[in-house]
Amino acid sequence: MATSWLTARGRLDLSTPRLMGIVNVSPDSFSDGGRLLDAGQAIAHARTLQAEGADIVDIGGESTRPNADEVSVTTELERVVPVVEGLAGEMVSVDTSKGEVAAAALAAGAAIVNDVRAGEDPRLLESVAAYNAGLVLMHMQGNPRTMQENPHYQSVVDEVSEFLSDRARKAMQAGVSREQICVDPGIGFGKNVDHNLELLAGLEELRRLGYPLVIGTSRKAFLGRLTGLDVAADRDVATAVSVVLAWERGGSIFRVHNVAVCKAALAVGVAIVRPSEG
Repeated sequence: MATSWLTARGRLDLSTPRLMGIVNVSPDSFSDGGRLLDAGQAIAHARTLQAEGADIVDIGGESTRPNADEVSVTTELERVVPVVEGLAGEMVSVDTSKGEVAAAALAAGAAIVNDVRAGEDPRLLESVAAYNAGLVLMHMQGNPRTMQENPHYQSVVDEVSEFLSDRARKAMQAGVSREQICVDPGIGFGKNVDHNLELLAGLEELRRLGYPLVIGTSRKAFLGRLTGLDVAADRDVATAVSVVLAWERGGSIFRVHNVAVCKAALAVGVAIVRPSEG
């Protein structure tokens, strides 16, 4: 299993769990849409997440929540690039599936591209290869408009594993090195509650692909269904529990809204599971 991740800002050590703080610069994200539309507010929030312990800040200008509409390249660029520029020199990820947006964000100083469509746009892969940037390839069944209508699998762990292996291979054929790639099983992206739970229970199998695992459970609807918490922002404790258990099963990087709570939970989890590292 890889113990580091190559990004455009150098290697990120993965011998300890890492947190990716979410910065949504969009009006319709499921948990915090519309809060950070101003670039200055988004940059300030990213700084707060860093102070709380975020190793990476992930900037997204297009919501990928269920039933979300796509936005134009121009709109996404206007939302994302000023924030990336304001954080230049930091470990910044851009959450995009568009090659033009990825190229502009990398030119502005981003170190990582987090792609929910797993390299569907070949121009995105070309830019990642050119900048030696980190790349997150995520599994999604369908698209944000349709993904939760009737998700179905014969074996969700096997199918997600096969998909991610195939997309990683295509990324390497496009010039991306293996050490630049992380994979994400796409919790909540074309999965029902049982699918999500099966994937989280089966992370050790996904880990055998040989790529670091990025896990995004933060505040998601399946946690609400398990806990009865209807308000997304009330699910931070449930998120922290899922993060610790996912780390124990092989996750490396955790994309979260509330960094402070997850940082504290991981500190306790590491101390119990690996006392010499706590």
